[in-house]
Amino acid sequence: MKAALVVGARPNFMKVSPLMRELRRRGKAETLLVHTGQHYDENMSKIFFQDLQLPEPDIYLGVGSGSHAEQTAKVMVAFAIIMEKQRPDLIIVVGDVNSTLSCSLVGAKMRIPVAHVEAGLRSFDLDMPEEINRMVTDILSRFCFTTSPEAEVNLKREGVGEDRIFFVGNIMIDSLLYYLEKTERSTILEELGLTPGNYILVTLHRPSNVDDPDELRALFEVLNSLATRLPVVFPVHPRTRKMIDSAVPPIVSAADFRLIEPVGYLDFIKAMRHSRMVITDSGGIQEETTVLGIPCLTVRNNTERPITVEMGTNVLVGTDPREVEREASRILQSDPGKHDVPPLWDGKTAGRIADILERYFS
Repeated sequence: MKAALVVGARPNFMKVSPLMRELRRRGKAETLLVHTGQHYDENMSKIFFQDLQLPEPDIYLGVGSGSHAEQTAKVMVAFAIIMEKQRPDLIIVVGDVNSTLSCSLVGAKMRIPVAHVEAGLRSFDLDMPEEINRMVTDILSRFCFTTSPEAEVNLKREGVGEDRIFFVGNIMIDSLLYYLEKTERSTILEELGLTPGNYILVTLHRPSNVDDPDELRALFEVLNSLATRLPVVFPVHPRTRKMIDSAVPPIVSAADFRLIEPVGYLDFIKAMRHSRMVITDSGGIQEETTVLGIPCLTVRNNTERPITVEMGTNVLVGTDPREVEREASRILQSDPGKHDVPPLWDGKTAGRIADILERYFS
């Protein structure tokens, strides 16, 4: 089996790393790692390759930033040229970024089977570009590898046949558990002067939270207020940094509300693991905090990962800053509640995927 594995943005790296490692360990597949360059900032890309021990990409497309249409088109054109030359037996895409959609479209049109890792997740919100990416990718994929039982329900509702759906678990958790011990060597807490269990970690990057200066300013007011109780640490996504810097009047943070540059995977997991609470609008962080047992406030009106709310530590708090502050205060005043880890979030997902692909291509 010759498999082309696609990465484009930072969340992809944690999902491809364990699968790449497993396929190479077995020695039954030829792997081709294609980096589209959707995330090209060193702090958003290169450092993650180092932390996750990913090999240098076999092919780097270097598409860079642009509108959704520009980025999707650039990836399709560049990826199609590579696929014509390489003619793999399989294209493996992960997650829900523009690169995921682009490469699955190329695969479908060139009659190359597509495997989608993390299939079937739905927020039921078509205002999210990621939702469109997920839906189209799943319809085109020969293999839909799902993370949770409700994903199969979503896929069948959309007409995906049962023979294309495989419940394998959450490959993000493969990376989390594989590197968890190594993260303890990180010195990020010492560098930032933080005490385990006594700070709040924040990540925000979605347009609904950061594109409107007034909305962003209101969220900053809440985070400034929380920073009077515990230090608040915010590794700032480049998109969010741009909005903060361009806002008029300026958006400012209090002394104990620290805006820092994006950090690598190992540093971030260490900071998340020892935080009192995480406030985020990220999808993957909802999953990682569930496994780590860290209270998580998701600043969104919906989530494509409802199992983290049903079984885990995630609270879908909406985008009203007052609700964010109210729920954060409740968590700070209470002990962490009980939570369960969803089935097959056990660090063995890559092995299950490899088993399925080996049976098919044998």
